Amino acid sequence: MRATVRRVRDGIHLVHGTSTNWVILTEGDAVTLIDTGYPGDREGLLASLAEVGSSPEAVTAAVLITHAHNDHLGSAEYLRATYGTPVYTHRAEVPHARRDFLHQVTVGEVLRNGWRPGVLPWAAHALRAGGTANTAVAAPEPFPGPGPLDLPGRPVPVHTPGHTDGHCAFHLPDSGVLVSGDALVSGHPTSRIEGPQMLTDMFHHERAAAVASLDVLAELDADLLLPGHGPLHEGPVRDAAGLARERAS
Repeated sequence: MRATVRRVRDGIHLVHGTSTNWVILTEGDAVTLIDTGYPGDREGLLASLAEVGSSPEAVTAAVLITHAHNDHLGSAEYLRATYGTPVYTHRAEVPHARRDFLHQVTVGEVLRNGWRPGVLPWAAHALRAGGTANTAVAAPEPFPGPGPLDLPGRPVPVHTPGHTDGHCAFHLPDSGVLVSGDALVSGHPTSRIEGPQMLTDMFHHERAAAVASLDVLAELDADLLLPGHGPLHEGPVRDAAGLARERAS
């Protein structure tokens, strides 16, 4: 599956997979990945690293996971097991990444929402891309401490529960960038809306908490949004989060 790489700021690349995004942070020879797409995006993931002048062997810093859904976790265990790359996520998301439990939309929920525009084509694609595959990470780790991580971009984890219990966005304050995962997106195959929005309700483990997490994002100083789905969005993140909240109501 193809991936499109876009350099958005120094050392920061947004990559569009087939229907999900990941972010590559570089600093010299060090590379950090934020999310990894579906299992079926692996070829595109590896190609995106090559396009920015890197390789999977160079992702020695870390893989950071916004949340442990298959379309974000797809190649995390592959990188960990093959190259020894540590996989970090929020403490509450660690058991989810291990697949002690699964907070992900079920086949039944998808079928009940099959009348909605785009849902069935999206579901067919998700199945082909590995949406129901076993993507468990054998040894995920919680973030080593609060505040900026000692990694390229100095990302700051921001706990934004609701989509999953341990969902985290990543704020890059030095660059004015927010990597929002699925807490705030700018498009999705199941949505007819363009621009900042929440995902369809069926995707959230706890919708009320997901709506409340938009207020957390609105407090962050950033003017470039790199979402888990959809194109990048330029402009104050507080305005983007406000618009998504408006649309959610």
